[in-house]
Amino acid sequence: MKRVAIILAVLVIAGVILWATVGGGFQGSVEDRLEDEMVAAGLPQPMAECMAGRMADRLSIGQLRKLESLRPEEGEADIPLNIAEFLERVRRVADPEVLEVSATSAAICAFGAG
Repeated sequence: MKRVAIILAVLVIAGVILWATVGGGFQGSVEDRLEDEMVAAGLPQPMAECMAGRMADRLSIGQLRKLESLRPEEGEADIPLNIAEFLERVRRVADPEVLEVSATSAAICAFGAG
């Protein structure tokens, strides 16, 4: 009986790992949250949807967490008025890969190729 319980536990754990990694189980929720945050930051919904998909695929959870600190500095509008202002805020996270992925995603999504 103990052996059956161990086998079932291993199968459940393997299933969860497969769902989370290969099946994209956590990817959808990360992408949705990122999209919601971008819309709240002032990006148009179609642009945010396109960028969120690309960024969730290319950045780690730690890198995505850095984007949570995109608060306006003194004298800035609460919501970036354009993509250049958004990218200037992304530059403040001091991670070249985050900036690169954000900038290329913005460019690709702006031209409708995303």
